[in-house]
Amino acid sequence: MLELRGITAGYDRGAPVVRDAHLALEAGEALGLLGPSGCGKSTLARVAALLHRPERGTVVLAGRTVTGFRHRAARAQRVRVGVVFQQPRLSADPRLTLRDLVAEPLRATGRRAEAASVVPELTQRVGLGADLLTRRPHEVSDGQLQRACLARALVLRPSLLVCDEMTAMLDASTTAALVAVVEEYRAETGAALLAVGHDPILLGRWCDRTTHWNEIVKN
Repeated sequence: MLELRGITAGYDRGAPVVRDAHLALEAGEALGLLGPSGCGKSTLARVAALLHRPERGTVVLAGRTVTGFRHRAARAQRVRVGVVFQQPRLSADPRLTLRDLVAEPLRATGRRAEAASVVPELTQRVGLGADLLTRRPHEVSDGQLQRACLARALVLRPSLLVCDEMTAMLDASTTAALVAVVEEYRAETGAALLAVGHDPILLGRWCDRTTHWNEIVKN
């Protein structure tokens, strides 16, 4: 489903935070990427999610080499990947209600008409009551907002889900609930999962296998 070959990436040219990373994820597999804070895991996750162009290296998604990133990526590849970030408030437009936040990918891909049927079912699945859908990010808790962000990641029914420290800011009960939603979705669809984190116990229980950062990079 995903192969990263020799990925070097960063935000200042000449000062990469990831050097020569190699990672492979089979279709339907759940892979945990374990490493300390600040090592570059999130940068690599953004590359895997087609949100950050690497300086060097190749990304292969579902057997096809990726040639564009962000809005330049082919739509057929963009919609294959759903991503959930660590900090929901940095990944949510504060002007949108939670209903519009979840529906955002549908609008962006010309499928606005599906929102009326898809959003209510999906928000219920992640544990958001109808009374919360008219609220904006500043009017809900971090856990409620992360539930909406997970629903947004699933709304296009991706075949690869990238969870970058998805539960790091959540309490134990919310963590368990969101992991259960992801696993239920994967059981239904056969989607693959790249779960990035620094908690070996969580990743060990959640994923089919885990790999440590030092095993996939040269830096």
